[in-house]
Amino acid sequence: MLKNEAGLGRTIVGSGSYIVSTGRKGILDAYLGTCVGVSLYDPQTKVGGVIHLLLPEPPSAGNPWQPEIYATTGLPLIIRELDQRGAGKNRLVATVAGGALVGPLSNRDLVLDIGGRTADIAVKILRKEKITVKKAEIGGYFSCRLSLNLETGESRIDPIGIANRTTAETEFEKPDLKELDRIIQSVRPIPQIALKVIRMISEQDYQLGDVAQQIMQDQILSAKVISFCNSVYAGGRARVDSIEKALLIVGEKWLLQMIIKTSLEDFLTQPEGGYSLCQGGLFDHACGTAAMARDLAQFTDRVPVDLAYTAGLLHDIGKVVLDQYMHSARPLFYRHIQDEEVDLIRVENELFGIAHTEAGAQLAKTWSLPENLCGAIRYHHQPEKDTKAGALTHIVYLADLLMSRFMVGQELEKQNTLVLASRLKTAGVQRDQFSALISRVPAAGLDSP
Repeated sequence: MLKNEAGLGRTIVGSGSYIVSTGRKGILDAYLGTCVGVSLYDPQTKVGGVIHLLLPEPPSAGNPWQPEIYATTGLPLIIRELDQRGAGKNRLVATVAGGALVGPLSNRDLVLDIGGRTADIAVKILRKEKITVKKAEIGGYFSCRLSLNLETGESRIDPIGIANRTTAETEFEKPDLKELDRIIQSVRPIPQIALKVIRMISEQDYQLGDVAQQIMQDQILSAKVISFCNSVYAGGRARVDSIEKALLIVGEKWLLQMIIKTSLEDFLTQPEGGYSLCQGGLFDHACGTAAMARDLAQFTDRVPVDLAYTAGLLHDIGKVVLDQYMHSARPLFYRHIQDEEVDLIRVENELFGIAHTEAGAQLAKTWSLPENLCGAIRYHHQPEKDTKAGALTHIVYLADLLMSRFMVGQELEKQNTLVLASRLKTAGVQRDQFSALISRVPAAGLDSP
């Protein structure tokens, strides 16, 4: 069960999970977009908790695999846990937030009523249990953070990323295209071994013996890969202490995915204040999108799973190029994308003269990445424009969309969903399978190849 005791400081309640705490100091935070968050607190015993719900109800009436994901099963779980910890149901005070329409959207958008239905069910359950709803901010068009102070019981709902809007617009200067080109050309590439692995995966041509030898010659990369293996496969298995043992335990495809992920960690780990809404947000979002793309590839059987994973990891590399300009552009960015509901690519083109997709494609070409991955990077916001990669780019688009909607709080992102139905079809996903895909998001957010 995805729950843990909150410690001091701020503790994030991840998608599809809940945290209950008894008499401790600290703040619980849930970052919400389409998801719905509910905080519950008993002021007498100071027992409280927060649950982060993704969906209204399980797709089938049987026992759901992760009951915390759904309003119908998750909310009763946390209420029961609070009761066991000494909270009186008649004293509980609730705050409900989220269920936003993180646009731009159309009336045919399949995401449209998920947040609304989840919120409606949550409120109905609270009313049925006679729990007072002190505050509710449901729907709207903004992502938000639901916070519960475990000492005072104060519950806040704050829009994400709008605090810096007061910065004067004159502080931002549009970068020169020649300067952008110079930055793209000067970006330090990821290790050559990682680039070689990426090309191998793209061509589905494995030469593991050669790769293993090269990894062993890179002590830093080798240590990181071994560390990843041990963190993922800890408990019940022999400890990984060499690349050869890692290959034996995890298999060649997963080892290659680990190599790329490890190589991109330093490259994508940007400080908070640009595209990242938190430290390491770009990297966390890339890993989640990669895992989601891998799941979608396996689900649809349209593209190789390791190729989808690699494309997901690389899809936002252009944000590294533009990130330094985003620091001063964030007030303008939020005004356009949240108040005026303008598409992300259009906003980037207006502010920077280039979108992160185009910057990423140019960077991919300087690294001599394969054409199918360049296409996925270039067109993952408009996948129908990629006439060559086809399903791969559509799968990356859908993975990115799901992560940006349901794993809010990592980085600035806004995917256009006006033609979602046709994009689902090209990716190989039926309309009635959409909720099942969303239920896989928490696992993607905790990615391990």
